[in-house]
Amino acid sequence: MRVTVVLLAAALAADLLPAARELEIYFVDVEGGQATLIRTPAGQSLLVDAGWPGFNARDASRIQAAAALAGIRQIDYLLMTHYHLDHVGGIEPLLAHLPVRCFVDHGENTETGKNAEALSESYRRALAAGRRLTVKPGDKLPLRGLEVLIVAARGELIAKPAPGGGAANPYCEGVARKDNDPTENARSVGFLLRYGRFLFSDLADLTWNKELELVCPNNRLPPVDVFLVNHHGANLSNSPALVYGLRPRVAILNNGAKKGGSPDTLRLIRNSPGLEDLWQLHFSLAAGRDSNAPAERIANLEPDCKGHWIKLAAWPSGAFSITNSRTGETKIYPVRSARR
Repeated sequence: MRVTVVLLAAALAADLLPAARELEIYFVDVEGGQATLIRTPAGQSLLVDAGWPGFNARDASRIQAAAALAGIRQIDYLLMTHYHLDHVGGIEPLLAHLPVRCFVDHGENTETGKNAEALSESYRRALAAGRRLTVKPGDKLPLRGLEVLIVAARGELIAKPAPGGGAANPYCEGVARKDNDPTENARSVGFLLRYGRFLFSDLADLTWNKELELVCPNNRLPPVDVFLVNHHGANLSNSPALVYGLRPRVAILNNGAKKGGSPDTLRLIRNSPGLEDLWQLHFSLAAGRDSNAPAERIANLEPDCKGHWIKLAAWPSGAFSITNSRTGETKIYPVRSARR
């Protein structure tokens, strides 16, 4: 049955736009960090973060396995969103598995102290293996056949709305600010990926107040098809103004069994207007069965997991599909007749 479902999904996807090469996005399980591997229609590769260090190079091995599935032998661009261990810590182990041509970041670490300096020094060593590109809001990564627009970096945000954005955001009303976040989370590099009519957002670990600045009172971002849930689903992020303002068809959560996946955040996302599905890399132990997504939408159900991934394939028509590697099943999201 699983093989039949996958083959049927592939056939349906091919019928959606047979002449176009698909965009592939692999959400690699790095146990509550981030490692999102993108294969562009032109065959270029973009890796967003590299997960944790240690664990016998577990995360680097999982990224390499996803790259092999995608036919990728090198990372053309490695976007390091911010200087935290679950995002930048795995970069040196990764280099033992895959070469990296260009490192993309927001500049030097804004945090200080022993741990911050150790991360900075590790990253400096990694930089010797390739060239460096420092980005600011409004920049676009030099990828062919699609657009990756930087919308947040180093605490700054795009000055003008992205195409399709700029509308008043009704979900800002009544959403209060929290204490300002002095950490690298608020300095995260966030981007909007556009492939034809398909839109995907990844704002890394951007926190509450920066989210509000980005989407209130007018939302500088357009409605998206797929939203990578901010900050692994922590409730320090994911304000209703952001989540509801983006109006995603699908949300994907890169949580761990014990990291991220706040019950409040999961409930908020599942109540998002127009949301069709929430997909998770892990069952969140803190959230319980009532708040987690259905089992068929979760890649890893057990805390001691096998590192199952989630794959997204998208076409310029706006249609896309999502595959759960644990079950082998694929769900197709067909083209909508009109944008919201």
